[in-house]
Amino acid sequence: MENGSEVNEFILGGLTDAPELQVPLFIMFTIIYLITLVGNLGMVALISWDSHLHTPMYFFLSNLSLVDFGYSSAVTPKVMAGFFTRNKVISYNGCAAQMFFFMAFASAESYLLAVMAYDRQEAVCKPLHYTTTMTSSMCAALAIGSYVCGFLQSCIHTSCTFSLSFCGSNVIHHFFCDIPPLLALSCSDIHLNELVVFLLGGITIFFILLVILTSYLFIFITILRIRSAEGRWKAFSTCASHLTTVSIFFGTIIFMYLQPSSSHSMDTDKMASVFYTMIIPMLNPLVYSLRNKDVKNAFKKATGLQSIH
Repeated sequence: MENGSEVNEFILGGLTDAPELQVPLFIMFTIIYLITLVGNLGMVALISWDSHLHTPMYFFLSNLSLVDFGYSSAVTPKVMAGFFTRNKVISYNGCAAQMFFFMAFASAESYLLAVMAYDRQEAVCKPLHYTTTMTSSMCAALAIGSYVCGFLQSCIHTSCTFSLSFCGSNVIHHFFCDIPPLLALSCSDIHLNELVVFLLGGITIFFILLVILTSYLFIFITILRIRSAEGRWKAFSTCASHLTTVSIFFGTIIFMYLQPSSSHSMDTDKMASVFYTMIIPMLNPLVYSLRNKDVKNAFKKATGLQSIH
């Protein structure tokens, strides 16, 4: 493109240019997205349907499933369409919308994970006061707060990124519109943008991890005071699925965003991005359902595999 002309569309580089991999990758990502779709929306429907699951923990889990479905849907269908049609063009506004919704739902998930840690702390450490502390209005306020913080953070990142000038190449060396590859394309000074990403992202992740680690510190102290091994295991098992999700989600996010742009390898970033945009949303409902007796029982009742007494 000529120097000085503003970009009005981008070309997504995709995962690979190898023709022989287009069909296998399309099939693989279609299967992953279908599992994500069925798993997360199925979890929301199951929790809504079964009155035994109308508790704070499952209320937050249904919201986690919604945001997993949200940020996977912001990315995966466009990737699948690229493999199927070989058309990898995305409009300027489409790119901004994709980044906005992906960042909004992914950020909301990080806040929800902190809220879920606090919920587990109240359940394990103060079981007698749990129902009076985690009321319906309290749960609704925490969930709405997570969405508001996520969408505000996304507004800041998206507006900062798309206030830059793009006047050179319009080929994004990535399979979706994310901050690092777009910063690499800009012909503006991006130091302020990098500072915003690092500071806002760093402070947010530090605050959320502080809440999660503090909650689990209180949980572990309480568990160690339980005399019976069975009681300790029962208390810990309610937190195991959440700990697994937190470890995978934040490990990948820190790797992706809290490093200077000079340290970014686009190929490595692509693999990490596949993991947190597609694999994590697929795994979360499986992690929670396979380790959770209440969810399995509700599923058996819903499918008629277990008689309702």
